[in-house]
Amino acid sequence: MSSTGIDPTSGNGDTPSAPHMQIVAQFIKDLSFENPGAASNITQRPQIELGVDLNARKMDEEHFEVELKIRVDAKHEAKPLFLLEVAYAGVFRLQNVTDTATQQAILLIQAPHLLFPYVRRIVSDVVRDGGMPPLMIEPIDFVALYQARVAQANAEQPAGTA
Repeated sequence: MSSTGIDPTSGNGDTPSAPHMQIVAQFIKDLSFENPGAASNITQRPQIELGVDLNARKMDEEHFEVELKIRVDAKHEAKPLFLLEVAYAGVFRLQNVTDTATQQAILLIQAPHLLFPYVRRIVSDVVRDGGMPPLMIEPIDFVALYQARVAQANAEQPAGTA
């Protein structure tokens, strides 16, 4: 199996039209860090709320932008310690993937899985540079997020179509 999760072999070893995903670019689209009362909050153990959002958009026939947004809200006894928001994006080239469902699965599972280690490092570094212990985000199950998104989309379809 290839790194895209798609079996590129056609049975005879010839792969001229094998599905292919390539990272063209990756970058920080937006980064915000608020650190109110940093000096008085350094010794506090924060309660962390983590939010994750994914968006994918088609740029042209082969290129797609995938945006992974992470929001970290840290508080101690209802007092804000810090708030970090980062939008990290990648431009991906998909070739020989014509099925829309397969495209969506690749863009919302495989692509963010490749972007995540970079976002994780950015979050850790920014929190550390803000005077707090580095925050290491646990791995995210992008398959579960994708399945939840599909289930939500199916639930939002008009009733009575059965």
